[in-house]
Amino acid sequence: MGYEAEVRRYLDKEREVLSALDEREISKVMELLENARLSGKKIFVCGNGGSAATASHFACDFNKGISMAHEIKYNFECLSDNVPTMMAIANDISYDEIFTEPLKNRISKGDVLIAISGSGNSENVVRAVKYANESGAATVGIVGYDGGRIKKMVQKCIHVNINNMQIVEDVHMVMDHVMMFILSGQVINE
Repeated sequence: MGYEAEVRRYLDKEREVLSALDEREISKVMELLENARLSGKKIFVCGNGGSAATASHFACDFNKGISMAHEIKYNFECLSDNVPTMMAIANDISYDEIFTEPLKNRISKGDVLIAISGSGNSENVVRAVKYANESGAATVGIVGYDGGRIKKMVQKCIHVNINNMQIVEDVHMVMDHVMMFILSGQVINE
């Protein structure tokens, strides 16, 4: 019993999805994040499940990986990383507010919120985007499937247009590493 054919199909589909990404949209998101860094703005990121893990990885890579190469550092905060705060808000208010409530204490005009959602419809992430927009923050969606509500709400969006959560999440993580590699000044050697 072998899985070679299934592995090949999965990898072929992933290559197809990667090839269809819009480099201009990725570049625009990177420009927004660099402008936030250079102007001392905070960048918040959030997501659920696998997207929470991706959000946490973004915060690590920007705060350490990219920031080490620059005198002016990134100020990234993953809203999914404080489990006690999330659980307290979920228990006392609503799970739908786990990202909005912390933003009420910290987000300011000109800051950035990155909303990561495979479906683009995670209610707690949608509400965080709505609040960030109302606060005058810039909003970025990193979404999959048809982009959901988040794609329509954000100012900039990286859309992985496939109805396959595993490939969506793979490509979202690739976006983190593309940004980290380039913004830290690394160069691909042929």
